[in-house]
Amino acid sequence: MPQARGYIKIDIMPKLATWLREKDEKWFQLFFAKHREIEICDARKGEVAIANVDGLLLTGGSDIAPEFLRQPIPDPSVLEKDIDAVRDRWEFATVGPALSRGLPILAICKGLQLLNVALGGTLKLDIPGHKLPEQKDNDIQPLRSDAKATHQFENVNSSHHQALDLLGEGLVVEAWCPSDDIIEQVRLRNQPFVLGVQYHPERGKIYDSLFEDFFSRLKNNR
Repeated sequence: MPQARGYIKIDIMPKLATWLREKDEKWFQLFFAKHREIEICDARKGEVAIANVDGLLLTGGSDIAPEFLRQPIPDPSVLEKDIDAVRDRWEFATVGPALSRGLPILAICKGLQLLNVALGGTLKLDIPGHKLPEQKDNDIQPLRSDAKATHQFENVNSSHHQALDLLGEGLVVEAWCPSDDIIEQVRLRNQPFVLGVQYHPERGKIYDSLFEDFFSRLKNNR
């Protein structure tokens, strides 16, 4: 009886690396469900090797642990109490390798702040007026966008008490809040797709084009 020929199974399913809080899963699942061909690799639930993925999603969360900040902290009481240094360590460790591989990166809220710090930037540690209850789930905060920005929104939601201050190396401002000039969207020069937004596109119905752009680049990267 002839022996069966051996074969090599090739995994062609695109993989997205992220660290997703349990309470945020319901928001992102609405977008993930449209792309079941993408495998979501959640580092909160198990080991994720950045060398084996095709894109990186940096999501919202608590403030960055002080040990990772590149600035003095005059008043530590302004920092949130539920800081997750384990998560921060994993995310900071992934940014460099992801950039060196040219992976598509979407950074949201805390993720934008972490990307900025990873690139040498600093943060405004406590700002007013961007975390009001009515702003969290409603797109009522006005934006002004650079004419060259691919993704432009007239109004967005808002839920953050920190913001970008000194920009990290290579970051370019794409949108800002007209009332106080708080930076709300950036891109990274000389990268195929590295976009950071201070608002929460996963919580709204107007941001489909942003996610579709990100997912399409992730799949093409495979």
